[in-house]
Amino acid sequence: MKFSKQMHEIATELEVKQGYCALTPVGDADIALDEGDKESLAKAHFKKIDLSDAVYIVNIDGYIGESVSKELIYAQKNDKEIIYHEKIKR
Repeated sequence: MKFSKQMHEIATELEVKQGYCALTPVGDADIALDEGDKESLAKAHFKKIDLSDAVYIVNIDGYIGESVSKELIYAQKNDKEIIYHEKIKR
């Protein structure tokens, strides 16, 4: 997770300052995961998307990685509101 520190800071802001419940991904850029671990985390994250009203995309400097792209497509297919941290550059 490229932006794990920023995601934690944003989730804290959303919960403490704005009163939202933030279901955040588990993991850290410094933790090595094997393929089974990655698959388990991905399944858990899709379940979190199912439980959510909206998905907040942490796209620092416009970056959206491969796994986030898959989660974004999943969220869109399931009619979830998509909120981007930074404005999308076109």
